[in-house]
Amino acid sequence: MTGRFSGVGVGPGDPELITRKAARLIAAADVVAYHAAAGKRSNARRIAADLLPAGVVEEELTYPVTTGTTDHPGGYAGAMAEFYEQAAARLAAHLDAGRDVVLLAEGDPLFYGSYMYMHDRLSARYETEIVPGVPAFLAATAYVASPLVRQDDVLTVLPGTLPEPELARRLAGTDGAIIMKLGRTFPAVRRALAAAGRLDHALYVERASMPEQRWRPVAEVDADTVPYFSLVVVTGDSLNGARSRDAVPAPVAERPAADAAELLVVGLGPGPDGWLTPEVSAALDEVDHVVGYGPYVDRVPQRAGLTRHASGNTVEVDRARHALDLARRGERVAVVSGGDAGVFGMAAAVFEAAEDPAYAEVRLRVLPGVSAVQAVAARAGAPIGADFAVLSLSDRLKPWEVVERRLRAVAEADLVLAIYNPASRSRTEQVATARDVLLEHRKPDTVVVVGRDVGRPGEALEVTTLGELDPATIDMRCLLIVGSSATRVSAAGVWTPRYVR
Repeated sequence: MTGRFSGVGVGPGDPELITRKAARLIAAADVVAYHAAAGKRSNARRIAADLLPAGVVEEELTYPVTTGTTDHPGGYAGAMAEFYEQAAARLAAHLDAGRDVVLLAEGDPLFYGSYMYMHDRLSARYETEIVPGVPAFLAATAYVASPLVRQDDVLTVLPGTLPEPELARRLAGTDGAIIMKLGRTFPAVRRALAAAGRLDHALYVERASMPEQRWRPVAEVDADTVPYFSLVVVTGDSLNGARSRDAVPAPVAERPAADAAELLVVGLGPGPDGWLTPEVSAALDEVDHVVGYGPYVDRVPQRAGLTRHASGNTVEVDRARHALDLARRGERVAVVSGGDAGVFGMAAAVFEAAEDPAYAEVRLRVLPGVSAVQAVAARAGAPIGADFAVLSLSDRLKPWEVVERRLRAVAEADLVLAIYNPASRSRTEQVATARDVLLEHRKPDTVVVVGRDVGRPGEALEVTTLGELDPATIDMRCLLIVGSSATRVSAAGVWTPRYVR
């Protein structure tokens, strides 16, 4: 009979924070295992030292590398994968011999710990139990005695190893935050906190619950003294306006009469930073607020003084009114949209909302961006080199009968057709219907370009025909370009002649 495998959280450092269940399993173990850095004592063993039974077999699992530098042919990842395989084999030998194995984990076993890699390799083969432990960030917040989050606040746990712009963006978009994995990442973490407007309220905690624990404001910490056992706490109470949901901001001083209120509406392009125009980039550097659909707001780099207002995908006019209210109060605001804001984007919604006389004083300025149809066409070659039409298959704002009538008109006119929003989770049949409508006027061998996530990770481009187009492969991440009777495919790519014969 094989032994039982247990992953036991021993908490952040204070032995009195070990749970009664964890203590019971440790005291009854045949084998106690723990991870340790080369040349250093295991902190997990130190915490549980007084609970180890006499005669217990100890297995110290020493990391081969901790800094990411190694001569292993597989690099850091290869060295660690080999280490975990070998460590799992050592523990499996005890389990196969019928011995109960307890693997100690600092904090909680499944929270940024090494236990999970043993769990992946052993839990399917042996009876396994996991005992949760107190995570270090809970000990840290208790030590600084500041509420972490209240009521409907959102808590985000972030590794300091994230890229600095991503870390800043996420810090700006949450209420409470915990930043783990400091050490060498601390200077970048501090810069990200400053960019997110959270530095003045961020607390650095070192060795929480241990005798030598200490805390101080992040702004006062010497980066050269930051150890591994440290983290940053940003409480929900410290938000102070760094993030806005749907709340209307407090009134601010009116602008001087000579400085007219203005609202920018900008297109961010289809995805890559390189497709963001210099004009839009400069505008985003000057505004104090960005308003838009969540994924588009996320694409704007965070910096000090910038407030984000993200919302869902079907509240365009409400979003526009919120932006107009901000601009009317004297704030510098940009409404952001993917692609070009004027092509099935936020520009029309802003102009619709601005018809309200209350916004008569707000000047609107639209800055163009690279549209999705341009991006897909460029990847394919020159399919829109001649007359073309652009149509959305979404019937959320117009009846499907209108969509069909326009499809027929475009097909009869023999125009190249770019199709936005071809399908969604709730619209799975319309692209098939659109194909059938087009086939009433176009030959089955009409060229079709299917662009998926163009400019983003997972980009794919397929050249097919109208007759061979499989609607089941089309979703909201696709844009279709249906050629005219003149569109052709050559060795160089897909193109439509400028002339008509």
